[in-house]
This record gives sequence, C-alpha cells and structure tokens, in this order.
Amino acid sequence: MPEGDVVWFTARRLREALAGRVLTRSDFRVPRFATADLRGRTVLDAVSRGKHLLVRVEGGLTVHTHLLMEGRWQIRRAGPVPRDHRVRLVLANAEWQAVGHSLGLVELLRTAEEDTAVGHLGPDLLDPSWGPQMAAEAARRLREQPARAAGEALLDQTRLAGIGNIYKAEILFLRGVNPWTRVEDVPGLEGLVELSHRLLDANKARHGHITTGDLGRGREHWVYGRAGRPCRRCGTPIERADQPSHAGERVTFWCPRCQPAPGTGPAPARPPRP
Repeated sequence: MPEGDVVWFTARRLREALAGRVLTRSDFRVPRFATADLRGRTVLDAVSRGKHLLVRVEGGLTVHTHLLMEGRWQIRRAGPVPRDHRVRLVLANAEWQAVGHSLGLVELLRTAEEDTAVGHLGPDLLDPSWGPQMAAEAARRLREQPARAAGEALLDQTRLAGIGNIYKAEILFLRGVNPWTRVEDVPGLEGLVELSHRLLDANKARHGHITTGDLGRGREHWVYGRAGRPCRRCGTPIERADQPSHAGERVTFWCPRCQPAPGTGPAPARPPRP
C-alpha cells in the first residue's frame, strides 16, 4: 500500500492535470457508479487525505478513490484509453486524461459529506496546516491505546494518517524503538510524531522514500528491506518478522541492538562498522 507521500504526489499530479478544466470524459468502470456522468463539470481541486484521494467537482460532488495495494493513477495527454480490464475510472479534459488502474475503491459522494469517507482518520501528516496542535492530537490518539505495540499503532490511520510499512520501520529505527514496544513505553512520543511528519514532508515531491539522506541506489533506508544485512550504525544483522496490524500481517524490520526488545534495556555501546 503506497505511503502517504506517494498519495500526496498523486493528488498534486491530478490537480495539475484536471483542476480548473472542464471534464470531457467521465468513465466509471465500477458497477455502483457505472451510469454516473460528470462531463461538462469543472474540476475544482484534487487533494489527499492520508492515503485517500478526493477530486472535487463543480456541483458539490467529490470523486473518492483509494489505491489500496495495487492502484495507481496514470496522467497522460488526452487520447484513446488503452484497452485494459484493470482500468476503473477515467477523468479527462481537452488536454489531459487521468486513468485509474486497479483502484481499490471508487465512489462518488457529495463534497459536503466527505467526512463519511475520511472523517475517521487521524491528523494527516501532510496536511498543509500541520503544526503543534495537530502533532499533539496525533500523540494523544496514539496514547489512547497504551498497550498496543508501537509498530502496529503507527500503521493505524485513525491514530495519524499517512504512515505505511516503510516509514513505520524507518521511524522506529531512528527513534531507537523496538516495533513491539508498548506505546506507553515509547519515550518522547511527540518527537516520534514530529519525525514522521518531517520524513514524509521531505519526500513528498520526489520518487522514493529517502530516510538516510543518501540518494544512492540501495542506500536509501536504514532497516527496511535489509534483513540479514549489517545495521548501518552498529553492524548487527537486521532482523525481520511479521507483525499484526489493523490491515493484517505486515512484515517489519529492526536492528536488535539499536532497537532492543522491550524490557532488555539499551544495548552497550558499539562502534559502527565502516
């Protein structure tokens, strides 16, 4: 499932291609909305809310989509749409067309009722108005379930919206928190929330999730996808395991030395390997 920064970037591309232009094509290829027709309406905006996409259209309507695991939006010059059974939605104007492939969710709702679709979400880490108040609210929501494992809690979009499996692993490593540490035992929870915002914000306008500051191929992450390889800080082999989440089992990665298991205390100092 795409991380929140990918969804934000997708919303920006949809906005650049569609906003302010009149729709000349509106093709919903899902049974419930197969007869919906938005042609002749102007697209007003396209925004992300966590991992949800909202395309607002003249007349008080919103096209709500979610990529889930395999969905993607392809923006191209207006023209014939490829024959592909995976296409779920096409929105086009005289210049551009947006083709939604394998979208996990497609629905049309009234703009005034968007909260029925996204109102359950926690503070959006990429909300333009992000600040101390939203950060405090996210930390408060995390603390509502103190016995929950940190790795599980960070993926719960009702606590804070935007974190996926990659950022979960990287954020916990950078904060020295084991994925199975209870939320109530996580030190500096507000700092963890603010780090989450900074990482997603730093990556939202580019491809890839860079958490090490190194753009080199294969050097982008601290622990994610590096099971069995040496920790970039201490040299200890990175471990991986499945961990429950609200959306089912998700694989997680961590350094057993930099992120000691709950109750074991901090690991003794060890010089980093070159």
